[in-house]
Amino acid sequence: MFRKILAAAALLAVFSHAFAAVDVNTANEDALRGIKGVGPARARAILDERSAHGPYKDASDLGKRVKGMGGHTVERLQAEGLAIGPAQPQAAQAKVAQTTPAKAGTPQAAVAVKK
Repeated sequence: MFRKILAAAALLAVFSHAFAAVDVNTANEDALRGIKGVGPARARAILDERSAHGPYKDASDLGKRVKGMGGHTVERLQAEGLAIGPAQPQAAQAKVAQTTPAKAGTPQAAVAVKK
């Protein structure tokens, strides 16, 4: 009985790791290295390019900016769990947070309605 539970837990851990996406625009080196096909040199190249020139817009942007990563390599890494999320700088994210609508009944909501 214990062996069945242990085997089920191990299987669940394998499947949950396989489906966990790692966003190239937010991941650290350890997270990138967790993807099959990304070693220390490739992870460092991705991070260096991202810190020098900002987040990646899409898969083709990643392939163009990082040396040694063509279209097929990026596709293979995406199949392994690499995700390229929307490239929004932190300043843009903060602006979006500031422009969210206020809750009804608050003074900010009344001001927003009058405009």
